[in-house]
Amino acid sequence: MNQTILVLDFGGQYKELIARAVRGLSVYSEIKPGNITALEIKKINPLGIILTGGPNSAGAENSPKCDPAIFELGIPILGICYGMQLFCHMLGGEVKSSETGEYGRVKVQLTVNNKQGTVNGSFMALMSHKDIVTRLPEGFLPTAYTENCMASCENAARKIYGVQYHPESKHTENGIEIIRRFLFDICNAKGDYKLDDYISTQIEEIRKRVGDKRVLLGLSGGVDSSVCAALLSKAIPGQLDCIFVDHGFMRQSEGDEIERIFSKRKLNFIRVNAKERFLKKLKGIKDPEQKRKIIGEEFARVFEGTSSLIPKSSFLAQGTIYPDIVESGGGQNAVIKSHHNVGGLPSELNFCGVIEPLAGLFKDEVRELGKKLGLPKYLINRQPFPGPGLAVRIIGEVTGEKINILQRADAIVRAELDKIRRKPAQYFAVLTDTRSVGVKGDDRTYDYVIAIRAVNTDDFMTCEYSPLSHTVLSRISSRITSEIPNVSRVVYDITNKPPSTVEWE
Repeated sequence: MNQTILVLDFGGQYKELIARAVRGLSVYSEIKPGNITALEIKKINPLGIILTGGPNSAGAENSPKCDPAIFELGIPILGICYGMQLFCHMLGGEVKSSETGEYGRVKVQLTVNNKQGTVNGSFMALMSHKDIVTRLPEGFLPTAYTENCMASCENAARKIYGVQYHPESKHTENGIEIIRRFLFDICNAKGDYKLDDYISTQIEEIRKRVGDKRVLLGLSGGVDSSVCAALLSKAIPGQLDCIFVDHGFMRQSEGDEIERIFSKRKLNFIRVNAKERFLKKLKGIKDPEQKRKIIGEEFARVFEGTSSLIPKSSFLAQGTIYPDIVESGGGQNAVIKSHHNVGGLPSELNFCGVIEPLAGLFKDEVRELGKKLGLPKYLINRQPFPGPGLAVRIIGEVTGEKINILQRADAIVRAELDKIRRKPAQYFAVLTDTRSVGVKGDDRTYDYVIAIRAVNTDDFMTCEYSPLSHTVLSRISSRITSEIPNVSRVVYDITNKPPSTVEWE
């Protein structure tokens, strides 16, 4: 059993970054709702507790609070932003709203008695708050300041520590070192969390639960479902049925790559080539939400029809990962967005249970697990891709001709940007519904306009467009317009998120 750090969530947008930072230091972490009881915490027996940030004022009547008894458990506590304000308020200190607040990178000056900062006297840290601690509870000492607020505090005897800034963010200098010190100097962590242990534990649990029955998995070819398939085939070789519904909207050659990879593993791989069926359903449809709905419904029908033809399966497998559960409200957490693969087993499906072997992992851990299971690098490092595929990167009606054009253009964009050293986080082509006059040879043309999208981001909640060099953009444009007869113009999207989104539809 791994040592555990509990991350208590008070609505902070960075809770997953905190939990991932802890796991990145080889200590297991779990996110729990902020109102979990002290009795429940004692049952879990965590090594330490981290209180997250949040959008509320700690002293407000309806603001989220933790069980006061957790401060008497003797378990080390680190409060971050709202988490620091919360324990200061609950333990008799004072928290007030400031006139200016602090947002962005701010200089933090350490005091002489600081035990949790860097070796330097000051550093830059990410701040995002309006409320400030104006008086500490009895027994607490300030350990850092900014021009406008108390930046950190501690009660070493009670092992309760607070930082007003966000050490989990890369925008805080040596932020991970601060978390490391809490884990290893204060909590005395051993650093015993390893993905190899996760693999062996999951294999044992899967075999015990499944026995000699079969498992059915909808294999999309995305990172999560691919790693799920690899793990299941290792745990129960010959007992896994994978249905790959190829709607025809994958990137160039992707369907063939998926078949090549998984047809060699010890599983029953079934590819359903349903491109014409999906194109027929989408004929005349231009609205993006309609396209998504039609593709989703048709996908379910194809999957259901195909599953009835294969050997009887007793379990349904899903590639659910930990953020899916957290965002969907897992337990008492607030719902950020619902995920189709979270919420239980649909009653109309004749399965005796759901197998979700990745449900305890973050995305970066899933990718690392894929490496350990022998999946090719290009598959596990695959960029985010919408479920409806290129159908929602084609503005307007989807046709076979447009799919072919976009697949070729997108392949060129990815091939050229794969060559550069500092790659954007995500990059792809969009086929707009605009045609433009052009000249090829001595002929006038009136063909499609391709848009290129490339963004930099850590979390995809926000992003900035990538400032690609004109040399790279010129090379992409030249290749697309010369190699694809139906394209006369290429444009580059320089819009950030917000106000735009990463995808166009």
